[in-house]
Amino acid sequence: MIRVGIDLVPIPRLEQAVVRWGSRFLERVFTAQELLDCGNRSQSLAARFAAKEAAAKALGTGLMAGIGWCEIEIVSATAGQPQLRLHGAAQRQAFHLGLEEWAVSLSHSGDQALAVVIAQSKG
Repeated sequence: MIRVGIDLVPIPRLEQAVVRWGSRFLERVFTAQELLDCGNRSQSLAARFAAKEAAAKALGTGLMAGIGWCEIEIVSATAGQPQLRLHGAAQRQAFHLGLEEWAVSLSHSGDQALAVVIAQSKG
């Protein structure tokens, strides 16, 4: 089985949330590792935000429907390819669906950030 999720996020929308809510927003949506990986680059944060939404779509749940923002984590790998890590309810949903292999692609251009997530079961 293959599942796909895609999401597009306006970078200014994320910037406005950071200005309005500050660290409260950042710590609710992103893990410490994600914040470290992104620094203060809003385009990188927006791409990870989009990837969380895309992963939730691939899981068939959506966010805030039993899966928290930090239960889906997008981390930088040494080779530059982002990697998806699931925790808690997101990990349990993936197990329930038999999803074991994940691919993540992030991009940004102008004021938009895009993410595509593909999940596949083995066998």
